[in-house]
Amino acid sequence: MSLRQTEPTRASTAQEEQDEVLDVVVAGAHGGAGTSTLTALLPAAWDMGSIKPLLELGRSPLRTKGRPVVLVVRNTAVAAKDATAAIGALRDWEERVSALAIVSDGGPESRDATARFALLNARVGGVVRVPHVRALRLVEDPTVVDLPGKARHALDELRRLVGGSGERGR
Repeated sequence: MSLRQTEPTRASTAQEEQDEVLDVVVAGAHGGAGTSTLTALLPAAWDMGSIKPLLELGRSPLRTKGRPVVLVVRNTAVAAKDATAAIGALRDWEERVSALAIVSDGGPESRDATARFALLNARVGGVVRVPHVRALRLVEDPTVVDLPGKARHALDELRRLVGGSGERGR
């Protein structure tokens, strides 16, 4: 899969125009992980969508050319299994995951999922839990949502892990 560059939709305030677009690859370990939403909120230049179909074909899911990778996954045990497979495959293809973004689906994270994610911690640059933000499901453009502090903090931590400036938010 070749990289496809996205142009995140941004509100047109002066602060928004100052935000840098990070030269970062955002990929989902499975469909519905929240990849496009995080791509818009970081904002990141490269939205890969789900790489799971390529993993199932045994093909290299990404060729990042040295760009940092944010692997996005939901907070379920099945998603943790998908994240494990994706991280293993990326390592086999000499790609490193700079950040594992665990996006809450609104429910609690099971013990099984927490244990599996803990095992992945040493295989990635860092793990960030992104809280569920109901308002993101109600809009077409995630950048118009006034994010709660925990969500802004999670985005800042992701930016830090991939080398972008932190401490920004709305």
